This record gives sequence, C-alpha cells and structure tokens, in this order.
Amino acid sequence: RLLFSLRIGIVNNGYYGVGSFNITTEISDTDGFVIARGLTFIPTIKKGENMTASNNVTFDFNDLLQHDHNFLFNDTELYVTVYAGIRIAELIPISATTNFSLPWGAPFRNFTLGEPKSADFNLTHLRVTASTSFENHAFSDIAGSMQVQMYNSASVLVGSSQTLIDASQGSRYSGHIEFYVLKSEMTRTGRFEVHFLTPFFTYGPLVMSYG
Repeated sequence: RLLFSLRIGIVNNGYYGVGSFNITTEISDTDGFVIARGLTFIPTIKKGENMTASNNVTFDFNDLLQHDHNFLFNDTELYVTVYAGIRIAELIPISATTNFSLPWGAPFRNFTLGEPKSADFNLTHLRVTASTSFENHAFSDIAGSMQVQMYNSASVLVGSSQTLIDASQGSRYSGHIEFYVLKSEMTRTGRFEVHFLTPFFTYGPLVMSYG
C-alpha cells in the first residue's frame, strides 16, 4: 500500500470555539479519476487550543494498476485536492479548497523486450535469448522477478523463463531472458507475455509481439 500523509497545524486564537472541523483529501489522475480519498474529522477545537492533525490517504498499487497499467511504464502526475470546513461558534460554516500536483515516477519506464535471437543448443532444441531493460523512476528501489512466456505464431506456448530484477531508485536495469525451444515449434513471429512480481505489486500479462 502507498500512504500520502498531510500534517495540519491548527491554532485557534479566535474569540470562539470551532466545531465540525473536517479535512478531506482526494488523489486523482490526469483524467480526473479519484484514486483514493481520506477524511479527518475533529468535533471541537476550543478557544486558545493548538493541535496538529494528520490526514492520511492510503491506496493499493494493485488497484491503481487495474485502473491504468500505464502507471507502471509512464511518468505522470497525480493531483491532490484538499477540502477543509469548520463551523465557528457552532453556527457559521466556512470552507476552503486547495490543490496541487505530485510527480509520479514509473518503476518500469521505457521497458523493452527485444527481438528473440536463436542458436543451436542440441539436435532438437534452440537456445533463444531476448534482451530486456527499463529505468526505475519510482519513489523506491524495485526488487522481484519477471516471468515471461513465449508463444509462436500458432499461439503455442514454446518456452517459459523467469529472471530476478533488482533496480535501485533512479537506476537503469539491463538483462536478458533465456528459453530452450523445440526447433519444430520455433516461428519467425509470435508474442511474449510478461508478468511482474514484487513485494509492492503484481501485474500481468503484458503482451508484446515479436517478429
């Protein structure tokens, strides 16, 4: 889960107590879809009282990817809107709104899976390799695994492979995937189906054609 926390300092130097103090924070994408919402409510703030409140918004990365998988591969922005409301002397309602944006860095920016290259392994099989790379623009390091299935032009599963991925924040990852494919099943065109598995999220399949 991802946590956005907004700390608010409250100083009531007025002549009256205030009540029904509420802060609502919404996080949305560039299309206006509300990803998550958090609410903080304080029933009463007495005259002369000082306090600090926290408004927390949590959301699951997997839910975010179900809405739009481009968060994995494209840098973008998230929009934060904060609504605040109080009642002065329990009678007079006052409200305010502010908004700002937060940069979003994609964990698999510029992800590529290259064309498969084959060489004889033995009399019946080919050793097939495909290079892979990405840039980790996310807010944290990425560690986990990448599973790739290889299908030929007849949609027959001809190979499956898994590799570990480990990319620190802001770094570039380069590696390769390796398959052992029956010569009789290898075709010039086909597709890869890619699955990403990390402690923070799982995603797949990402379908990528080759040939």
